[in-house]
Amino acid sequence: MEFSQDKPNYNISLNKFESMLKTNNVLFFDSEEFENIIHHYLNQGKVALAKKAIKLGLEQHPTSTNLKLFKVEVYVFENKLKEANILLDGLYQLEPSNEEIYIQKANILSKEDKHEDAIKVLKIALNISEETSEIYALIGMEYLFLDNFEDAKQSFMRCLEEDPEDYSSLYNIMYCFDFLNQNEEAILFLNKYLNENPYCEVAWHQLGKQYFSIKDYKKALSAFDFAIISDDTFVGAYLEKGKVLEKLKRYKEAIENYHLTMELDDPTSFALLRMGCCYEKLGQLDLAKQYYYKTVKEDPLLDKGWIAITKFYTKQHNYQKALYYINKAINIDAENVIYWKLYAQINHRLNFLEEAERGHKRALDLGNYELTTWISRTDILLQLGEIDAASYNLIQAAEFYPENPEIEFRLAGIYFQILEVEKASYHLKNALSYNKDYLFIVEELFPLVYNSITFQKALKKLQ
Repeated sequence: MEFSQDKPNYNISLNKFESMLKTNNVLFFDSEEFENIIHHYLNQGKVALAKKAIKLGLEQHPTSTNLKLFKVEVYVFENKLKEANILLDGLYQLEPSNEEIYIQKANILSKEDKHEDAIKVLKIALNISEETSEIYALIGMEYLFLDNFEDAKQSFMRCLEEDPEDYSSLYNIMYCFDFLNQNEEAILFLNKYLNENPYCEVAWHQLGKQYFSIKDYKKALSAFDFAIISDDTFVGAYLEKGKVLEKLKRYKEAIENYHLTMELDDPTSFALLRMGCCYEKLGQLDLAKQYYYKTVKEDPLLDKGWIAITKFYTKQHNYQKALYYINKAINIDAENVIYWKLYAQINHRLNFLEEAERGHKRALDLGNYELTTWISRTDILLQLGEIDAASYNLIQAAEFYPENPEIEFRLAGIYFQILEVEKASYHLKNALSYNKDYLFIVEELFPLVYNSITFQKALKKLQ
């Protein structure tokens, strides 16, 4: 639907309508005025006021198709799909060539997860519409719901053909390219687009990101420079340029670009964090620390900030401070696996074995099933003398990592230690068949077992 762009008249109509609501005086508006008022309220998310305007509009203009279509739109928003369908069917009988009827019908079908049917209806709308860009965009979104990224991409490309400044479609095209891992194709597409639109900062920015993803940092840097030439206030381009400069180990220049983003806009936790990392790489540890602190102050929920400050102190071998900050992080987000892994590592460095074991267990409970987590927890349990818990932990690990020599040699060592020779021999045989080079595990973790006559006999028999 088209809406009036005459701002003064638009504001007069809106003020007149709101004045009418306050005084309860019924005033007359033409149907186009009502359409603009309703459109305004829907854009503002003021559905109750939009409904009042629709009701009054239809009382004054009971045959207006556009006002009835707004009513359909509100029905769909409120999930009253049955009522919306009934009203649409009536409108279709009156105006079967009205493209907006098909668009709203497709909207309902989409709400019902009938995305293929929605596409069919939208394609009918294409045949009767003079302005097809919006319809192609809707078709593209339906294809995205179906995870059909190739057809979605083609639909958004049609939008961009009609309106080269439709950056929403451009972003959607790039999203499809990224999902399909089509970096080279994306680069070709963007270069072709830029030949016709050489000052489009959005396209240069996207091109830079594509070059960055394939690690062509020189071309990425050029693309971000062109984005900045096209718009020297483009914060995103400075941020991405900073990332490229870091990859090229040009840390001072990276800092300059991150600093520029703060002059153009409010500081972001991302820029503060990256500046901290750059200063650390340059050996300017006091400045690095300052920016890490600024990062977590700016965004206390940013896990990368807390990880950076924790790792900073870990590198300085200041494990007590590292422990202090990882505990602060855990108090903010106790479900963060990375926090618990760091917590376990730091406690292990401090020889706080029970806390280290707790950290590994929490990481496992939260779904971190990396082999190193299972193995580290096992070794700590063995140090604590928790033999049963260690063996159970390894049995669980074997479900995720069958035929793993590190697990099997440890199980063999445990069972030899508790004199369950049959089980021990079984796991030793498995371990030797998987990779006998890991035999040192038994020698290091179970020296008494390794030097025992029983173990040596079993070893000799199996080798």
